Amino acid sequence: MKTLYLLRHAKSDWSDSSLSDFDRGLNRRGLSNAPLMGKILKERNVEPQSIFSSPAKRAMLTSKMVSEQLEATDRIQYVDEIYEASPRTLLGLINDLDDGIDEAMFVGHNPTFTYLAEYLSKEDLGNIPTAGCVKIKFDVDSWSLISEGLGELIWFEYPKKYSNG
Repeated sequence: MKTLYLLRHAKSDWSDSSLSDFDRGLNRRGLSNAPLMGKILKERNVEPQSIFSSPAKRAMLTSKMVSEQLEATDRIQYVDEIYEASPRTLLGLINDLDDGIDEAMFVGHNPTFTYLAEYLSKEDLGNIPTAGCVKIKFDVDSWSLISEGLGELIWFEYPKKYSNG
């Protein structure tokens, strides 16, 4: 069995128009929702062996805040290809994972994360909101076998389910 978590970065800050998309951080809501999502994932016993994050500032901050709650900050790796990745690129990264990893988390961006989650699970999610996370299980022994429709969507969590944020 392989377990994949797709976590969209928390709400980004658009207040400084001089910043590039890559350099945008998190706004106030994002700064509160990222640790909240970490607590939710901790309660759900999420224990990824590896966390692969986009190097964009908002994704890096989200992965750091969430992984602090999971006591997993030492498991974060920043992967350039996740930023602006197509679903095909992300699937390639997943297919190339070391089979010694059973639970992996990717932290990145929409619309790619929603498209990929729907492609893998054949579920109609519509949209993974900011700081939202899906858990998808695969009845395979190798990441290289993961492809369209092979995943089972186990849950879909996001902060607004738990607060007004």
